[in-house]
Amino acid sequence: MQKLFGSNLRFMRDNARWLGAGFLLTLFSSFGQTFFIGLSGNDIRATFGLSGGTFGALYMVATLASASTLPFLGRTLDLMPGWKVVRFTIPLLALACIGITLAPNLIFLTLAIYMLRLFGQGMMTEIAFTEIGRWFVASRGKAMSLIVPGQPFGSAVLPVLVVLIAQASGNWHLAWWLSAGVLVLIAWPLLMRLMQVERVPNATEVQSSASGTARDWTRAEVIRDPVLYMLLAGLLAPPFIGTVIFFHQGYLTELRGYSPLAFAAAFPVMSLATVGFGFVCGGLIDRFGALRLLPFVLAPLTLASLTVALVTPVWGVYAFMALLGMSNGFSGTLMGALWPEVYGVKNLGGIRAIIVASMVLSTAVGPGITGVLIDMGVELPTQMLGMAVWCVIAAGSLTIASRRVRAREAAQ
Repeated sequence: MQKLFGSNLRFMRDNARWLGAGFLLTLFSSFGQTFFIGLSGNDIRATFGLSGGTFGALYMVATLASASTLPFLGRTLDLMPGWKVVRFTIPLLALACIGITLAPNLIFLTLAIYMLRLFGQGMMTEIAFTEIGRWFVASRGKAMSLIVPGQPFGSAVLPVLVVLIAQASGNWHLAWWLSAGVLVLIAWPLLMRLMQVERVPNATEVQSSASGTARDWTRAEVIRDPVLYMLLAGLLAPPFIGTVIFFHQGYLTELRGYSPLAFAAAFPVMSLATVGFGFVCGGLIDRFGALRLLPFVLAPLTLASLTVALVTPVWGVYAFMALLGMSNGFSGTLMGALWPEVYGVKNLGGIRAIIVASMVLSTAVGPGITGVLIDMGVELPTQMLGMAVWCVIAAGSLTIASRRVRAREAAQ
Protein backbone atom coordinates (compact mmCIF):
# COMPACT_ATOMS: atom_id res chain seq x y z
CA MET A 1 0.00 0.00 0.00
CA GLN A 2 2.82 2.39 0.93
CA LYS A 3 4.58 1.60 -2.35
CA LEU A 4 1.38 2.28 -4.32
CA PHE A 5 0.80 5.55 -2.46
CA GLY A 6 4.36 6.65 -3.14
CA SER A 7 4.05 5.78 -6.83
CA ASN A 8 0.82 7.77 -7.16
CA LEU A 9 2.34 10.72 -5.33
CA ARG A 10 5.34 10.75 -7.67
CA PHE A 11 3.04 10.53 -10.66
CA MET A 12 1.04 13.56 -9.48
CA ARG A 13 4.18 15.51 -8.64
CA ASP A 14 5.89 14.80 -11.95
CA ASN A 15 2.78 15.63 -13.97
CA ALA A 16 1.26 18.36 -11.81
CA ARG A 17 1.21 20.90 -14.67
CA TRP A 18 -0.88 18.76 -17.01
CA LEU A 19 -3.06 17.12 -14.37
CA GLY A 20 -3.73 20.54 -12.87
CA ALA A 21 -4.77 21.89 -16.26
CA GLY A 22 -7.15 18.98 -16.82
CA PHE A 23 -8.65 19.34 -13.35
CA LEU A 24 -9.22 23.08 -13.78
CA LEU A 25 -10.81 22.59 -17.19
CA THR A 26 -13.36 20.15 -15.79
CA LEU A 27 -13.88 22.35 -12.72
CA PHE A 28 -14.62 25.49 -14.72
CA SER A 29 -16.87 23.58 -17.09
CA SER A 30 -19.29 23.74 -14.14
CA PHE A 31 -20.54 27.15 -15.26
CA GLY A 32 -22.07 25.53 -18.34
CA GLN A 33 -23.29 22.34 -16.65
CA THR A 34 -26.98 21.73 -16.05
CA PHE A 35 -26.63 21.54 -12.28
CA PHE A 36 -25.31 25.12 -12.19
CA ILE A 37 -27.85 26.55 -14.62
CA GLY A 38 -30.58 24.64 -12.78
CA LEU A 39 -29.74 26.50 -9.56
CA SER A 40 -31.22 29.61 -11.19
CA GLY A 41 -33.98 27.69 -12.93
CA ASN A 42 -36.87 28.86 -10.75
CA ASP A 43 -35.66 32.50 -10.89
CA ILE A 44 -35.32 32.38 -14.68
CA ARG A 45 -38.79 30.86 -15.02
CA ALA A 46 -40.26 33.55 -12.74
CA THR A 47 -38.45 36.36 -14.58
CA PHE A 48 -39.74 35.30 -17.99
CA GLY A 49 -43.03 33.72 -16.88
CA LEU A 50 -42.14 30.23 -18.13
CA SER A 51 -43.71 26.89 -17.21
CA GLY A 52 -41.51 23.85 -16.54
CA GLY A 53 -42.29 22.45 -19.97
CA THR A 54 -41.63 25.75 -21.77
CA PHE A 55 -38.33 26.29 -20.01
CA GLY A 56 -37.36 22.68 -20.74
CA ALA A 57 -38.15 23.20 -24.43
CA LEU A 58 -36.11 26.41 -24.54
CA TYR A 59 -33.22 24.66 -22.83
CA MET A 60 -33.49 21.79 -25.29
CA VAL A 61 -33.32 24.12 -28.30
CA ALA A 62 -30.25 25.90 -26.93
CA THR A 63 -28.48 22.64 -26.10
CA LEU A 64 -29.36 21.06 -29.44
CA ALA A 65 -27.81 24.05 -31.16
CA SER A 66 -24.73 23.60 -28.98
CA ALA A 67 -24.52 19.90 -29.87
CA SER A 68 -24.75 20.68 -33.59
CA THR A 69 -21.94 23.26 -33.34
CA LEU A 70 -19.54 21.22 -31.22
CA PRO A 71 -18.31 18.75 -33.90
CA PHE A 72 -17.07 21.70 -35.97
CA LEU A 73 -15.63 23.70 -33.08
CA GLY A 74 -14.05 20.63 -31.44
CA ARG A 75 -12.11 19.96 -34.65
CA THR A 76 -9.92 22.94 -33.72
CA LEU A 77 -8.15 20.66 -31.22
CA ASP A 78 -6.73 18.69 -34.15
CA LEU A 79 -5.58 21.89 -35.89
CA MET A 80 -3.99 23.90 -33.07
CA PRO A 81 -2.57 23.40 -29.55
CA GLY A 82 -5.07 23.13 -26.71
CA TRP A 83 -3.99 26.39 -25.08
CA LYS A 84 -4.94 28.31 -28.21
CA VAL A 85 -8.42 26.81 -28.02
CA VAL A 86 -8.60 27.84 -24.35
CA ARG A 87 -7.63 31.34 -25.41
CA PHE A 88 -11.04 31.95 -27.00
CA THR A 89 -13.18 29.42 -25.11
CA ILE A 90 -12.95 30.92 -21.62
CA PRO A 91 -13.71 34.57 -22.57
CA LEU A 92 -16.77 33.43 -24.51
CA LEU A 93 -17.94 31.34 -21.54
CA ALA A 94 -17.55 34.39 -19.29
CA LEU A 95 -19.55 36.46 -21.77
CA ALA A 96 -22.32 33.86 -21.61
CA CYS A 97 -22.40 34.11 -17.79
CA ILE A 98 -22.99 37.84 -18.07
CA GLY A 99 -25.43 37.41 -20.93
CA ILE A 100 -27.84 35.24 -18.95
CA THR A 101 -28.34 38.09 -16.46
CA LEU A 102 -28.83 40.79 -19.11
CA ALA A 103 -31.10 38.91 -21.53
CA PRO A 104 -34.02 41.26 -22.37
CA ASN A 105 -36.16 38.54 -23.97
CA LEU A 106 -36.37 34.82 -24.69
CA ILE A 107 -34.22 35.04 -27.83
CA PHE A 108 -31.24 36.44 -25.94
CA LEU A 109 -31.87 34.05 -23.02
CA THR A 110 -31.71 31.12 -25.45
CA LEU A 111 -28.50 32.52 -26.96
CA ALA A 112 -26.90 32.85 -23.52
CA ILE A 113 -27.81 29.28 -22.59
CA TYR A 114 -26.51 28.09 -25.97
CA MET A 115 -23.13 29.70 -25.26
CA LEU A 116 -23.03 28.32 -21.72
CA ARG A 117 -23.64 24.82 -23.00
CA LEU A 118 -21.25 25.09 -25.97
CA PHE A 119 -18.27 26.68 -24.26
CA GLY A 120 -18.87 25.33 -20.73
CA GLN A 121 -20.20 21.79 -20.80
CA GLY A 122 -19.01 21.20 -24.38
CA MET A 123 -15.64 22.75 -25.11
CA MET A 124 -14.12 22.84 -21.61
CA THR A 125 -14.81 19.11 -21.21
CA GLU A 126 -13.70 18.41 -24.79
CA ILE A 127 -10.36 20.18 -24.27
CA ALA A 128 -9.69 18.39 -20.96
CA PHE A 129 -10.38 14.84 -22.15
CA THR A 130 -8.75 15.27 -25.55
CA GLU A 131 -5.52 16.72 -24.18
CA ILE A 132 -5.22 14.20 -21.35
CA GLY A 133 -5.93 11.38 -23.81
CA ARG A 134 -2.97 12.54 -25.90
CA TRP A 135 -0.62 13.44 -23.08
CA PHE A 136 -0.85 10.07 -21.28
CA VAL A 137 -0.78 6.46 -22.50
CA ALA A 138 0.36 3.92 -19.90
CA SER A 139 -1.24 5.93 -17.07
CA ARG A 140 -4.22 7.24 -19.03
CA GLY A 141 -6.73 5.76 -16.60
CA LYS A 142 -4.94 7.19 -13.59
CA ALA A 143 -4.68 10.60 -15.24
CA MET A 144 -8.38 10.61 -16.12
CA SER A 145 -9.30 9.67 -12.56
CA LEU A 146 -7.38 12.71 -11.31
CA ILE A 147 -9.00 15.27 -13.64
CA VAL A 148 -12.59 13.99 -13.62
CA PRO A 149 -13.09 15.13 -9.98
CA GLY A 150 -12.86 18.76 -11.14
CA GLN A 151 -16.51 18.85 -12.15
CA PRO A 152 -17.83 17.06 -9.03
CA PHE A 153 -15.70 19.38 -6.90
CA GLY A 154 -17.52 22.25 -8.58
CA SER A 155 -20.87 20.57 -8.00
CA ALA A 156 -19.97 20.06 -4.32
CA VAL A 157 -18.99 23.66 -3.64
CA LEU A 158 -20.89 25.86 -6.08
CA PRO A 159 -24.53 24.95 -5.29
CA VAL A 160 -24.22 25.90 -1.63
CA LEU A 161 -22.30 29.07 -2.53
CA VAL A 162 -24.89 30.11 -5.12
CA VAL A 163 -27.79 29.53 -2.72
CA LEU A 164 -26.05 31.49 0.06
CA ILE A 165 -25.11 34.35 -2.29
CA ALA A 166 -28.67 34.57 -3.61
CA GLN A 167 -30.15 34.52 -0.10
CA ALA A 168 -27.69 37.11 1.22
CA SER A 169 -28.01 39.52 -1.71
CA GLY A 170 -31.58 38.81 -2.78
CA ASN A 171 -30.28 38.88 -6.36
CA TRP A 172 -29.71 35.72 -8.40
CA HIS A 173 -27.69 37.74 -10.95
CA LEU A 174 -24.77 38.26 -8.57
CA ALA A 175 -23.55 34.65 -8.68
CA TRP A 176 -23.37 34.79 -12.48
CA TRP A 177 -21.36 38.04 -12.45
CA LEU A 178 -18.95 36.55 -9.92
CA SER A 179 -18.62 33.45 -12.12
CA ALA A 180 -17.61 35.60 -15.09
CA GLY A 181 -15.02 37.36 -12.94
CA VAL A 182 -13.50 34.07 -11.78
CA LEU A 183 -13.25 32.83 -15.37
CA VAL A 184 -11.54 35.94 -16.71
CA LEU A 185 -9.29 36.80 -13.76
CA ILE A 186 -8.29 33.31 -12.56
CA ALA A 187 -9.13 30.49 -14.97
CA TRP A 188 -8.00 32.16 -18.20
CA PRO A 189 -4.44 33.23 -17.28
CA LEU A 190 -3.78 30.14 -15.17
CA LEU A 191 -4.82 27.61 -17.83
CA MET A 192 -3.00 29.46 -20.58
CA ARG A 193 0.20 29.25 -18.55
CA LEU A 194 -0.19 25.58 -17.61
CA MET A 195 -1.07 24.32 -21.08
CA GLN A 196 1.61 26.12 -23.11
CA VAL A 197 4.03 23.27 -22.30
CA GLU A 198 2.97 20.04 -24.05
CA ARG A 199 3.54 16.61 -22.52
CA VAL A 200 4.78 13.96 -24.97
CA PRO A 201 4.50 10.27 -23.91
CA ASN A 202 7.87 8.52 -24.17
CA ALA A 203 8.51 5.14 -25.83
CA THR A 204 8.61 3.29 -22.49
CA GLU A 205 5.12 4.52 -21.58
CA VAL A 206 3.71 3.49 -24.92
CA GLN A 207 5.26 0.00 -24.78
CA SER A 208 4.17 -0.62 -21.17
CA SER A 209 0.57 0.45 -21.70
CA ALA A 210 -1.94 -2.23 -20.62
CA SER A 211 -4.98 -0.40 -21.97
CA GLY A 212 -3.39 0.17 -25.37
CA THR A 213 -4.24 2.54 -28.18
CA ALA A 214 -6.05 1.48 -31.35
CA ARG A 215 -5.00 2.35 -34.89
CA ASP A 216 -5.87 5.91 -35.88
CA TRP A 217 -9.36 6.02 -37.36
CA THR A 218 -10.63 8.95 -39.42
CA ARG A 219 -13.83 10.74 -38.47
CA ALA A 220 -15.54 9.39 -41.59
CA GLU A 221 -14.64 5.82 -40.58
CA VAL A 222 -15.90 6.39 -37.05
CA ILE A 223 -19.27 7.70 -38.22
CA ARG A 224 -19.74 4.58 -40.36
CA ASP A 225 -18.75 2.20 -37.55
CA PRO A 226 -21.80 0.36 -36.05
CA VAL A 227 -19.89 -0.12 -32.78
CA LEU A 228 -19.98 3.64 -32.18
CA TYR A 229 -23.77 3.60 -31.93
CA MET A 230 -23.78 0.53 -29.72
CA LEU A 231 -21.44 2.34 -27.35
CA LEU A 232 -23.47 5.55 -27.41
CA ALA A 233 -26.69 3.65 -26.62
CA GLY A 234 -25.21 2.96 -23.18
CA LEU A 235 -22.78 5.80 -22.58
CA LEU A 236 -25.38 8.51 -23.15
CA ALA A 237 -27.48 7.27 -20.22
CA PRO A 238 -25.37 8.92 -17.46
CA PRO A 239 -25.46 12.48 -18.90
CA PHE A 240 -29.14 12.12 -19.86
CA ILE A 241 -30.32 10.93 -16.47
CA GLY A 242 -28.03 13.21 -14.44
CA THR A 243 -29.14 16.23 -16.44
CA VAL A 244 -32.81 15.41 -15.98
CA ILE A 245 -32.46 15.29 -12.19
CA PHE A 246 -30.35 18.44 -11.95
CA PHE A 247 -32.57 20.40 -14.30
CA HIS A 248 -35.74 19.44 -12.39
CA GLN A 249 -34.22 19.69 -8.92
CA GLY A 250 -36.53 22.59 -8.03
CA TYR A 251 -39.56 20.60 -9.18
CA LEU A 252 -38.45 17.50 -7.27
CA THR A 253 -37.87 19.38 -4.02
CA GLU A 254 -41.32 20.96 -4.27
CA LEU A 255 -42.97 17.64 -5.16
CA ARG A 256 -41.58 15.89 -2.11
CA GLY A 257 -41.52 18.87 0.26
CA TYR A 258 -37.76 19.04 0.76
CA SER A 259 -36.13 22.22 2.08
CA PRO A 260 -34.37 24.45 -0.51
CA LEU A 261 -30.94 23.50 0.88
CA ALA A 262 -31.63 19.75 1.06
CA PHE A 263 -30.64 19.11 -2.53
CA ALA A 264 -27.71 21.54 -2.50
CA ALA A 265 -26.33 19.95 0.68
CA ALA A 266 -26.30 16.52 -0.99
CA PHE A 267 -23.91 17.57 -3.77
CA PRO A 268 -20.78 17.00 -1.62
CA VAL A 269 -21.93 13.39 -1.11
CA MET A 270 -22.04 12.94 -4.87
CA SER A 271 -18.65 14.56 -5.27
CA LEU A 272 -16.94 12.33 -2.70
CA ALA A 273 -18.41 9.23 -4.33
CA THR A 274 -17.33 10.48 -7.77
CA VAL A 275 -13.75 11.02 -6.67
CA GLY A 276 -13.51 7.69 -4.83
CA PHE A 277 -14.94 5.59 -7.64
CA GLY A 278 -12.97 7.58 -10.19
CA PHE A 279 -9.72 6.52 -8.55
CA VAL A 280 -10.85 2.90 -8.36
CA CYS A 281 -11.88 2.94 -12.01
CA GLY A 282 -8.63 4.63 -13.08
CA GLY A 283 -6.58 1.87 -11.52
CA LEU A 284 -8.75 -0.82 -13.10
CA ILE A 285 -8.44 0.82 -16.53
CA ASP A 286 -4.64 0.87 -16.37
CA ARG A 287 -4.67 -2.79 -15.32
CA PHE A 288 -7.39 -4.28 -17.54
CA GLY A 289 -8.27 -1.62 -20.12
CA ALA A 290 -11.47 0.39 -20.47
CA LEU A 291 -13.11 -2.09 -22.84
CA ARG A 292 -13.28 -4.88 -20.25
CA LEU A 293 -15.07 -2.58 -17.77
CA LEU A 294 -17.79 -1.47 -20.19
CA PRO A 295 -20.41 -4.10 -19.26
CA PHE A 296 -20.47 -2.92 -15.63
CA VAL A 297 -20.47 0.85 -16.01
CA LEU A 298 -24.26 1.35 -15.77
CA ALA A 299 -24.88 -0.71 -12.62
CA PRO A 300 -24.68 2.27 -10.18
CA LEU A 301 -26.88 4.40 -12.43
CA THR A 302 -29.56 1.71 -12.53
CA LEU A 303 -29.72 1.73 -8.72
CA ALA A 304 -29.67 5.54 -8.66
CA SER A 305 -32.69 5.72 -10.99
CA LEU A 306 -34.61 3.24 -8.84
CA THR A 307 -33.78 5.29 -5.74
CA VAL A 308 -35.31 8.47 -7.20
CA ALA A 309 -38.36 6.52 -8.31
CA LEU A 310 -39.06 4.61 -5.10
CA VAL A 311 -37.50 6.38 -2.09
CA THR A 312 -39.50 9.43 -0.91
CA PRO A 313 -37.93 10.47 2.46
CA VAL A 314 -35.24 13.16 2.33
CA TRP A 315 -32.49 10.60 2.95
CA GLY A 316 -33.29 9.27 -0.51
CA VAL A 317 -31.68 12.42 -1.96
CA TYR A 318 -28.38 11.50 -0.31
CA ALA A 319 -28.64 7.86 -1.37
CA PHE A 320 -29.34 8.91 -4.94
CA MET A 321 -26.47 11.40 -4.96
CA ALA A 322 -24.05 8.78 -3.61
CA LEU A 323 -25.08 6.32 -6.33
CA LEU A 324 -24.96 9.01 -9.00
CA GLY A 325 -21.47 9.91 -7.79
CA MET A 326 -20.38 6.29 -8.17
CA SER A 327 -21.82 6.32 -11.69
CA ASN A 328 -20.12 9.61 -12.57
CA GLY A 329 -16.75 8.47 -11.25
CA PHE A 330 -16.99 5.20 -13.13
CA SER A 331 -18.40 6.51 -16.42
CA GLY A 332 -16.46 9.80 -16.47
CA THR A 333 -13.07 8.16 -16.02
CA LEU A 334 -13.92 5.33 -18.41
CA MET A 335 -15.27 7.71 -21.08
CA GLY A 336 -12.05 9.69 -21.01
CA ALA A 337 -9.86 6.61 -21.49
CA LEU A 338 -12.10 4.55 -23.79
CA TRP A 339 -11.91 6.37 -27.12
CA PRO A 340 -8.14 6.11 -27.68
CA GLU A 341 -8.52 2.34 -27.11
CA VAL A 342 -11.27 2.18 -29.74
CA TYR A 343 -10.25 4.81 -32.34
CA GLY A 344 -6.65 5.96 -31.67
CA VAL A 345 -5.34 9.47 -30.91
CA LYS A 346 -4.37 11.15 -34.19
CA ASN A 347 -7.87 12.49 -34.86
CA LEU A 348 -8.98 12.35 -31.24
CA GLY A 349 -10.13 15.98 -31.11
CA GLY A 350 -12.55 15.60 -33.99
CA ILE A 351 -13.72 12.16 -32.85
CA ARG A 352 -14.24 13.26 -29.26
CA ALA A 353 -16.18 16.25 -30.57
CA ILE A 354 -18.67 13.81 -32.09
CA ILE A 355 -18.92 11.95 -28.77
CA VAL A 356 -19.27 15.09 -26.66
CA ALA A 357 -21.81 16.51 -29.12
CA SER A 358 -23.84 13.32 -28.70
CA MET A 359 -23.62 13.72 -24.92
CA VAL A 360 -24.71 17.34 -25.16
CA LEU A 361 -27.56 16.23 -27.42
CA SER A 362 -28.70 13.76 -24.77
CA THR A 363 -28.67 16.52 -22.16
CA ALA A 364 -30.74 18.66 -24.51
CA VAL A 365 -33.39 16.05 -25.15
CA GLY A 366 -33.69 15.02 -21.49
CA PRO A 367 -35.13 18.22 -19.97
CA GLY A 368 -37.37 18.80 -22.99
CA ILE A 369 -38.98 15.35 -23.01
CA THR A 370 -39.30 15.02 -19.24
CA GLY A 371 -40.61 18.59 -18.92
CA VAL A 372 -43.40 17.86 -21.40
CA LEU A 373 -44.24 14.60 -19.60
CA ILE A 374 -44.39 16.47 -16.28
CA ASP A 375 -46.80 19.00 -17.80
CA MET A 376 -48.88 16.04 -19.01
CA GLY A 377 -49.10 14.69 -15.46
CA VAL A 378 -46.38 12.02 -15.57
CA GLU A 379 -44.36 12.70 -12.43
CA LEU A 380 -40.58 12.49 -12.60
CA PRO A 381 -40.28 9.54 -10.15
CA THR A 382 -42.48 7.50 -12.48
CA GLN A 383 -40.28 8.42 -15.44
CA MET A 384 -37.20 7.25 -13.55
CA LEU A 385 -38.49 3.67 -13.57
CA GLY A 386 -38.29 3.74 -17.35
CA MET A 387 -34.74 5.09 -17.17
CA ALA A 388 -33.71 2.18 -14.93
CA VAL A 389 -35.01 -0.21 -17.61
CA TRP A 390 -32.99 1.71 -20.23
CA CYS A 391 -29.82 1.18 -18.18
CA VAL A 392 -30.36 -2.58 -18.00
CA ILE A 393 -30.92 -2.91 -21.76
CA ALA A 394 -28.02 -0.57 -22.56
CA ALA A 395 -25.63 -2.65 -20.43
CA GLY A 396 -26.24 -5.50 -22.88
CA SER A 397 -25.37 -3.23 -25.80
CA LEU A 398 -22.10 -2.21 -24.13
CA THR A 399 -21.20 -5.84 -23.52
CA ILE A 400 -21.63 -6.71 -27.20
CA ALA A 401 -19.69 -3.61 -28.29
CA SER A 402 -16.80 -4.44 -25.98
CA ARG A 403 -16.53 -7.95 -27.43
CA ARG A 404 -16.63 -6.68 -31.00
CA VAL A 405 -13.86 -4.13 -30.48
CA ARG A 406 -11.59 -6.65 -28.77
CA ALA A 407 -12.27 -9.17 -31.52
CA ARG A 408 -11.31 -6.80 -34.33
CA GLU A 409 -8.18 -5.70 -32.44
CA ALA A 410 -7.15 -9.35 -32.11
CA ALA A 411 -7.70 -9.83 -35.84
CA GLN A 412 -5.40 -6.97 -36.84
